[in-house]
Amino acid sequence: MKLIFLDIDGTLTAPGENTPPDSAVEAIEKARAKGNKVFLCTGRNPDMLRPLLKYKFDGFISCAGGYVAVGEKYDEILYDHPMTSEQRDLALEVLHKNGVFCTIEAEGGSWGDENLGSFLSSQGEGNSEIERWRKALSSNLGIKPMSEYDGSPVYKVVIMCLDMAQLDEAKKALGNEFNFVLQELKAPAKCINGEIINKEFNKGLGVEIICKKFNVPIEDTVGFGDSMNDLEMIQTVGYSVCMANGSEKLKELADMVCPSVSEDGLARAFAKLNLI
Repeated sequence: MKLIFLDIDGTLTAPGENTPPDSAVEAIEKARAKGNKVFLCTGRNPDMLRPLLKYKFDGFISCAGGYVAVGEKYDEILYDHPMTSEQRDLALEVLHKNGVFCTIEAEGGSWGDENLGSFLSSQGEGNSEIERWRKALSSNLGIKPMSEYDGSPVYKVVIMCLDMAQLDEAKKALGNEFNFVLQELKAPAKCINGEIINKEFNKGLGVEIICKKFNVPIEDTVGFGDSMNDLEMIQTVGYSVCMANGSEKLKELADMVCPSVSEDGLARAFAKLNLI
């Protein structure tokens, strides 16, 4: 039995979409029928990944590792580690002070700065995370205005800005407890974007938690990703795969590069790796 971990945006689906290619859905079904287990492993919070659950997985690692659930109804919570209210408030205070656009993610919803949409519309084509947020906002996928934030525990903060210096103060204030995971910038995009993620967790630790739950050695895991928030997963799994549409840095680290999400990459890699 293999445990298979799939990023969503840019890996399982086109960035910001909720419908995988038919070939990917079929490959997942065949892999599970063969006795393997398949998990989502994503930066999305549970609320934003929920539309994918109709395709049947064995669990998910969400919030970049901050919330891990398994079971037929995804109701067995293996890990749950939100920010403290003090951490959240400090992060938003120092980021907003420096003109950084923020989206905060809780288990049941997301809230973004009111002018984020206009900021994103001015950017060129970027990486999969920029495209995810642009589509999420335009498709009304439940991202509410920051002014409506209800105080729910927050797992991570998505950040966007135009100058790296805008993050200097936040790094000084938060750097001991949080990693600033920035995505690879692809021309002509000028938007610096990424996530502030608690050092207590990452996607790789989520993989280890699930391996322990099912008593499966790391050697029997396979991970698929495309961006730098997949780094720890790629470094942890027994065999790693980066999509052709992914980060050049991640491709260098992965054991294999498969065709892009739009070219049936997952299905072709599943077949090549004898997962189906």
